[in-house]
Amino acid sequence: MQQTWQSLMELTRGRALVVERVRLAETGVAVEGAFELPALARLGAEDQVFVAAFVGCHGSIKEMERLFGISYPTVKNRLKAIGRQLNLVEPVERSPREEILERLERGEIAAAAALEQLERLSS
Repeated sequence: MQQTWQSLMELTRGRALVVERVRLAETGVAVEGAFELPALARLGAEDQVFVAAFVGCHGSIKEMERLFGISYPTVKNRLKAIGRQLNLVEPVERSPREEILERLERGEIAAAAALEQLERLSS
């Protein structure tokens, strides 16, 4: 009986594992050694689904908000947490001006409020 990847992840409960035998299904050829799993494969099942959905949404946070029924900050925080697990370089923090413009783009604030906040930054 063939085990699913999710079964393996449940069995290991997030502990590190090394694959010692790989068999090519098409040819039946097997290779033995110590193979480290790729970073994405080391993520838990829920995080793998989240990453797959993000790729499927072409990186659209707005679409992820709709798909998962969560807020923009929740999507960003989840992606940051996954990025930390993947040992990615932390993104450069945005300036307050960029934050304001992004909030305007997402429709979180009106143009007048954005202008007012930008003017306060300039003074």
